[in-house]
Amino acid sequence: MTSKKTLAGSLLSLSTGLLLAVSAIGGATASSATTQDPSGLQVASTAIPSSTAASYWTPERMRAAVPGDVLAEQAVARYESKGRNSSPEITGNRSSKKISGTSGQRTTAALHKDERPVSHIGKVFFTLAGVNYVCSGNSVVADNSSTVATAGHCVNQGPGAFATNFVFVPGYNNGLAPYGKWPAKTLYAPSEWSSEGNLEFDTGFAVVASVGGEALADVVGASGVLFNEERGLSYKSFGYPVAAPFTGQTLVSCSGKASDDAINPQFNSQGISCDMTGGSSGGPWFIPGDGDTTELGYQNSVNSYGYGIRSVKMFGPYWGSVIENTYDTASSAN
Repeated sequence: MTSKKTLAGSLLSLSTGLLLAVSAIGGATASSATTQDPSGLQVASTAIPSSTAASYWTPERMRAAVPGDVLAEQAVARYESKGRNSSPEITGNRSSKKISGTSGQRTTAALHKDERPVSHIGKVFFTLAGVNYVCSGNSVVADNSSTVATAGHCVNQGPGAFATNFVFVPGYNNGLAPYGKWPAKTLYAPSEWSSEGNLEFDTGFAVVASVGGEALADVVGASGVLFNEERGLSYKSFGYPVAAPFTGQTLVSCSGKASDDAINPQFNSQGISCDMTGGSSGGPWFIPGDGDTTELGYQNSVNSYGYGIRSVKMFGPYWGSVIENTYDTASSAN
């Protein structure tokens, strides 16, 4: 059954902004916790220091951050090494397959569109295993007005440790942070991602600290979210691709009707036509709204992974009950 989350029927509607998720090097460690609701769905989380994260991300570190798609590539490789790939013709052929975001010759017809900044979409920067990464993300409606949606591999190694030095930079544009840097104080992921790295659940959420005494959504706005929708819908996705031929400095979008991943159907993912590269991981997928959300519509997935050095599809996880439960836990946290 479809689940819709809005801000009392009238979310803030801001038409400019970007969102980017990044993983940073170093930083303090924090203990993780796992909670379980009455339905048995589990959510992993960790509290992380937020006081120094914004200052850690200097312009130099932001420019040098590694696109987070390499983490998704590792997750695909782990599953294929376990023999979970149901397409025999490509099993064992990792040398010819790369996650979307690698450099190389691409198709001549562009599958993306350049976009103006969107206030509630931005970049995410974070640290995992001593490496600084960059992804994309989006401010979503929440009881705490401080929740950011991104890819699971942009908050947790899957399986493994949670990120540190996590900041969200909404509305990022050509090196500028017009709404500031919002450090995360708690990160959340489905336990199926944090303990298994299962790409079926490659979505994470960050609850960010207030900046200047104000909550994130009160400053940049927030998108409504939908869960348990029918498959095969038409989407518009956004992200900040960094790997060539992109620079990661401006917002990009792709649009198309979703179709199932025939290469790894066990991921339960859907793909749309898209040539975005690494750095776009975690960017939001929108389906049309009905007048009670931002003009972009409701968020219903994130950029997760793609195949091939000439990749023409971006895949995103199906937002069902497991991811909804993770969202509910994050969005109601203090």
